[in-house]
Amino acid sequence: MSQSPAFFTEWLEAFTLLSEEERHLLDRVKANFQELMEEPPMLENTVKMVVLEPLLDLAGLYHKPFRIETETSVALEMKDEGAIIRGRIDVLVIKNQLWLLVIESKRSDFAVTRAIPQALAYMLSNSEMVQPTFGMITNGNEFLFLKTSQNDYANSRLFSLVNPNNELYEVLQILKYLGSKICM
Repeated sequence: MSQSPAFFTEWLEAFTLLSEEERHLLDRVKANFQELMEEPPMLENTVKMVVLEPLLDLAGLYHKPFRIETETSVALEMKDEGAIIRGRIDVLVIKNQLWLLVIESKRSDFAVTRAIPQALAYMLSNSEMVQPTFGMITNGNEFLFLKTSQNDYANSRLFSLVNPNNELYEVLQILKYLGSKICM
């Protein structure tokens, strides 16, 4: 892991302000997710439907030059008070430079940090890449961004929907910025 503060500054950039419409939609996304969390169990694809799909749409990542591909899902298990909680990590790849890992489970107890090793394995698997590769891991409630470059990596701070402000604003701004960097 890189110890240099200059290694991963992309998540700290001065971002373009979001429109009133974008902020309103992100407020609805947060409210929808929080409401679903009050009445578990959730459907396995809820995180993608409620949180990720609107973010990708607002970030413009469904349009050319981007192309979303899927990778094989990876199983995930955790013991909690004697019960085994199962989930999976779904992986979406955008232009081989932006990896989106979505942790899906009937409970949102899986911390995004549990998917860091899998994310790094995917991101570093293409060692011929001379440009940095970026990733985002989410369980719908938490968001973590990663950057890899020449076998080194770093992560952003953890963004969470539990916090009083709507941190989806920053998540969207970072996704837009990374999308614009990939297009260069």
